Amino acid sequence: MAERRLRLLVAKPGLDGHDRGAKIVARSFRDAGFEVIYTGLRQTPEQIVSAAIQEDVDAVTLSILSGAHNTLFPRVIELLRQQGAGDIPVFGGGIIPEDDIPGLKAAGVKEIFTPGTSTEDINSWVKANIHPRA
Repeated sequence: MAERRLRLLVAKPGLDGHDRGAKIVARSFRDAGFEVIYTGLRQTPEQIVSAAIQEDVDAVTLSILSGAHNTLFPRVIELLRQQGAGDIPVFGGGIIPEDDIPGLKAAGVKEIFTPGTSTEDINSWVKANIHPRA
């Protein structure tokens, strides 16, 4: 039996009004053979976690440009844990200063992709690090 396709939730937390990058990444995921659920703009962490659980995703990827990454990324991770879904990995990218990346990783973010990262590199990372949940 073939292994099932990875299900990835692509979300835009907070007040960002620009989602071109998230849509490019979502399309790249789809083209790489992943199943993609895109939540759209201006999602709260609560909405993102609810969608992740309802859709039974294998990972959540967050795209942020607003500068609220140090608040919103850890909040999504915290809510996943509170809802008994702490095994869903969270990764993401956007306009995130290099100095903030160690703190985000310490909070549980698996990887951060900054502007200029190729979609091929992101897809390769997903294939190597994200696995179907039991």
